[in-house]
Amino acid sequence: MIIDRLIDKIKEKKNPTVLGLDTCAEYMPDELRVGIKSFKDAGKAVFEFNKNIIDNTADIIPAVKVQAAYYEMYGSYGAEAFQKTLEYAKKQGLVTIADVKRNDIASTAGAYSKAYLSHSDISGEAAFDSDFITVNPYLGSDGIIPFTDDCSKYGKGIFVLVKTSNKSSSEIQNRVLDDGTKIYELMSDYAAEWGKGLTGKYGYSSVGAVVGATQTAEAEAIRKRHKGLFFLLPGYGAQGATAKDLAVSFDADGLGAIVNNSRGIICAYKKYDGLNYYRAARKAAELMKDDLNAYLPL
Repeated sequence: MIIDRLIDKIKEKKNPTVLGLDTCAEYMPDELRVGIKSFKDAGKAVFEFNKNIIDNTADIIPAVKVQAAYYEMYGSYGAEAFQKTLEYAKKQGLVTIADVKRNDIASTAGAYSKAYLSHSDISGEAAFDSDFITVNPYLGSDGIIPFTDDCSKYGKGIFVLVKTSNKSSSEIQNRVLDDGTKIYELMSDYAAEWGKGLTGKYGYSSVGAVVGATQTAEAEAIRKRHKGLFFLLPGYGAQGATAKDLAVSFDADGLGAIVNNSRGIICAYKKYDGLNYYRAARKAAELMKDDLNAYLPL
């Protein structure tokens, strides 16, 4: 089970951090940004930036999350950087999460799954091979089953959007249904149901949930509702969530979730004078690890 591999990595490194590579020219230091005159230049610079940060954090961080939107804006060259980043992270022994938030009707969802989780009919491999991807559940079960089928067949995983970290998420996700259930609670119920049969040795399923780190009350409610639902927690650092806020998402052993940090790590050079971008990233990652471990029994 890929969820077991992720948890093994977390336990090995005593660190439930996922490095968020939301990489774009705006976030890169001058020495990389100055030479960018085209999408081709941007793609090369993005991969160089990512590679150096991975090289300097892979021994302390168990996983990376690569946000597709930041790469798609550079066209085919950005897509190439996205692909190469996933491949390089995997070669360094990291668990990879492609943050793509895909879904559609069943046949199209199946095509998305082939792109990231299983393989194409031509090459026998996925174009953007990933251990996990994020998925949008709002088309219902027929848009999720192609992904869960491939998770079972190929040993992959998905994180279902359940309660997101953005401020306006409550406009929809906190609406109350006729029976008193909130929409995010209903989505957590579906995610738990979709993950049956994909539960690993630690009691968690390879079908997990995206739960905003800034949504403490909701995270606590979902954790009480579903003990076997593994959380991907965005929102630490730049979006305001602290390690203390996150403690409710974990179990008594300090397991059950992984915490994403993007700008707080990849833009750390703006904060730490005298350190280049990849050494600053390492320092930020080490401080985050210490911060989380102050509240978790890892």
